[in-house]
Amino acid sequence: MSVLLQISDTHFGTEQPPVVAALLALARQQRPELVVLSGDITQRARPAQFLAARAFTEQLAAPLLAIPGNHDIPLFDLWARLRRPYARHRAAFGADLETTHASAGLMVLGVNTTRPWRHKHGEVSRPQIERVAQALAGARPGQLRVVVVHQPVAVTRAADAPNLLRGHAEALRHWAAAGADLVMGGHIHLPFVARLDHDLSRPMWAVQAGTAMSSRLRRGVPNSVNLLRWGESCTSPGCCQIEQWDFSAAEQAFVRMRVTEVRPSRA
Repeated sequence: MSVLLQISDTHFGTEQPPVVAALLALARQQRPELVVLSGDITQRARPAQFLAARAFTEQLAAPLLAIPGNHDIPLFDLWARLRRPYARHRAAFGADLETTHASAGLMVLGVNTTRPWRHKHGEVSRPQIERVAQALAGARPGQLRVVVVHQPVAVTRAADAPNLLRGHAEALRHWAAAGADLVMGGHIHLPFVARLDHDLSRPMWAVQAGTAMSSRLRRGVPNSVNLLRWGESCTSPGCCQIEQWDFSAAEQAFVRMRVTEVRPSRA
């Protein structure tokens, strides 16, 4: 069985130490094959915030796939934003902003949806769409195929619609045809799993994560992360189990709050 831990919107610089400790404990308990960090790793892209983020991820003892979010580009340092927008992210997590993880059970493809000239909105370009589609077409039958972006490809509240990823409809059509199963994202600090409806050629789902450890919470929505299980985890073969784990202040731990089972198509 493959286990993937999705952490998003950590916003280092606003992290809460008890929540950080609880998340490390959850990772030690679950021992994921891969940790996905789906953007907004820091609050203001400051060197000290990236150092703290790197120190945290090194304690997870698992391979890491990290993509930048809009907060990971310097906002107030205009020279850095225009000339070297990703230098601090690369120093912490490596030169490749669109890394890939491939194993017997998983194919996970990172996509950098940030743009230095945008304050918070993201977009996906035609070359990015085609690169991901080409990689998906080469996936093996036993692999769950996951694309990771920062801005959401679906929303459940009308107020969040302005945050939708620019170009998402075209991307979803191409990625579905190429065999994608899930698109993971963050940005809006609201966890949910939703079946995508864009006249797609096969079933595909959006998996959104909340803010993992930041004090920048939406009203009524606690810190949360997602655990994904693929393989012998569900009630029947071919099922993917997506678990939402929320931080409980009473228990000072992450607790499983919701389980969603989806069935990727392999026809």
